[in-house]
Amino acid sequence: MTSDETAMPTATATPTAATATQVERRLEAILMVVDEPQSVIALAAAAGAPVPAVRAALATLCADFDGEASGPRRGFELREVGGGWRIYVRAEHDTLVTDFVTTQTPSRLSQAALETLAVVAYKQPITRIEVDDIRGVNSSGAISKLQAFDLIRENGKKEVLGRPNLYVTTDYFLDYMGINSLEELPDVSDLEIVQEETELFLERNELENEN
Repeated sequence: MTSDETAMPTATATPTAATATQVERRLEAILMVVDEPQSVIALAAAAGAPVPAVRAALATLCADFDGEASGPRRGFELREVGGGWRIYVRAEHDTLVTDFVTTQTPSRLSQAALETLAVVAYKQPITRIEVDDIRGVNSSGAISKLQAFDLIRENGKKEVLGRPNLYVTTDYFLDYMGINSLEELPDVSDLEIVQEETELFLERNELENEN
């Protein structure tokens, strides 16, 4: 035999499994941006960790947020609702947060929020993923802000895998736009929604600023 034939095969390094702390940090980051509860399986896939490790990490995060570890009790909590996990403001802070939100004005909407509002207004009812597909970027933050301003709201779930939330505009949206019904919105094509109709909402923003 030649030396090549007798040489032992080189061992291939195997990926190191994420530590418990790494899984916790990954889940915390994911849960800070989701706009609807996430199943353990979905979280496991996103975090790249086995389901048992994710369940243990969720329990640790709950205890951490509740002040049962070494840190203080947080103003938010991690709850399982409808088979999924999401971070929520604690009930005792609801009034505080509501008062804060109602003192803000939609004139402070970002370009991302304006684009998202335009898509929801014209394509409702629509899921967050569908909004993402039209805009080409993640819209979780924009949707949360629009909900806080009472410009859009959840309206049931789409009967597809995962049953994502459906979003529609509110009555306040009509007041904000100065119209009586959605039929008064200008007719546009799908391609024009983000580009042109965002300008319509931007003009409304500027009018709000002037007032």
